[in-house]
Amino acid sequence: MKKHFILGKVFTLIFMLIILLSVAGCGTKQEAAGNGKEPTKIVFWYAVGGKVGEATKTLVDQFNSTHPDIKVEAVFQGDYDSAINKLKQAIPSKSTPNVMQVYDIGTRFMIDSKAVVPVQKWIDKENFDMSSYEKNILAYYTVDNQLYSMPFNTSTPILYYNKTMFKEAGLDPENPPKTFEEVAADAQKLTEKDASGKVTRPGMALAIYGWFFEQFLAEQNSLYADNGNGRDAMATSAAFNSPEGKRVLDWWSGMVKDGSAVNMGRKTADTMKAFVSGQTAMTIDSTGVLGDIMDGVNGKFEVGTGFMPHPAGASNGGVIIGGASLWMMAGHSDAEEKATWEFIKYMTAAKQQAFWHIKTGYFPVTTAAYDDEDLKKYEAQYPQFKIAIDQLHNTPVNRSTQGGLLGVFTQARQEIESAIEHVLDGQASSEDALQKASDTVNEAISRYNASVK
Repeated sequence: MKKHFILGKVFTLIFMLIILLSVAGCGTKQEAAGNGKEPTKIVFWYAVGGKVGEATKTLVDQFNSTHPDIKVEAVFQGDYDSAINKLKQAIPSKSTPNVMQVYDIGTRFMIDSKAVVPVQKWIDKENFDMSSYEKNILAYYTVDNQLYSMPFNTSTPILYYNKTMFKEAGLDPENPPKTFEEVAADAQKLTEKDASGKVTRPGMALAIYGWFFEQFLAEQNSLYADNGNGRDAMATSAAFNSPEGKRVLDWWSGMVKDGSAVNMGRKTADTMKAFVSGQTAMTIDSTGVLGDIMDGVNGKFEVGTGFMPHPAGASNGGVIIGGASLWMMAGHSDAEEKATWEFIKYMTAAKQQAFWHIKTGYFPVTTAAYDDEDLKKYEAQYPQFKIAIDQLHNTPVNRSTQGGLLGVFTQARQEIESAIEHVLDGQASSEDALQKASDTVNEAISRYNASVK
């Protein structure tokens, strides 16, 4: 009996020990999972591929690893146009993501969709300090005194030029052209011809890109659409059929006609390739490709950068930012909305924006990023980027430089590009081409405005 009693006591002690260990194990698991709570899951739709897409995924992974109470699922949705088309399909079925990367020219549609939560709500709610964020960049996404979306990947165009060719042509390699007139004169001096007079190397290669046309208008403090570029009230008509718009196309086509500039079509990749390979001395492209240009040139010649040119005498103009921003979508729980805001703050904070700038070439959206030691090393390696920063900071904030708000901006760009093509090919005058584009865009604006009333 005594033996059985002792065995029973032993079994009881073992059983109690197992229970204690089990409870302790559960407690440890609960602690690791945040007191047993499942992380708040949010979905992020993004629209950039290649090295930019990889950098995006890296930032998402870093967020998830440092925020165990939130789980972000990042889903690539193709290019910007594909992504916004998918969103248009998702809105009626209430299957939108929590946060979405949308290109700049999608701003008017996003506001009109009534499917977003302006980030201003959370900025006000938390009294979030926005003082270090670039005012020129914030200005684009600010409508009716509300910041609707948080800037994320931002770029502007700049002039790229071959300093070696400038020296050979007797031009000052430290003094790039600043005006339309100076560009045209330098392009002629940089153009090479064979014995028969055929151009073997044009001085300038400029892609037919609607974004560039918008910049040339803004450099003249000229509007793209009425009603203050669609910011004082909904745009009802295009305003680019103007003396300033005509001046752009006359300057551009004049260089193509005399052979000092080459028409290589709509792809900026083609003009960039021509510049990198030494087939032209100057081009205009985004700040976002500076790293690609430097890698492509690989020391074959010295790359210089300059401000976007403007006609002589133009004042109060500047550049318009491009790229995309992060939009908070409506129709989700309070917990998900708060988690979305935490994610947006993280993606646009100084450390992350410094990493983003180094990996992608896009501007940091906050000046605090420039204090990062890694970014300082990057800037020392690529001093050409300082021109882009100076250009951004020298740009006044006004209706022209804020950029136009149109619900049909994608179509408007296509119409402008067609107009440029017709002028460069000698098929139409600048005035007729812009008039035709304006008529088509005005009809599209009218239909769009009627659809959102």
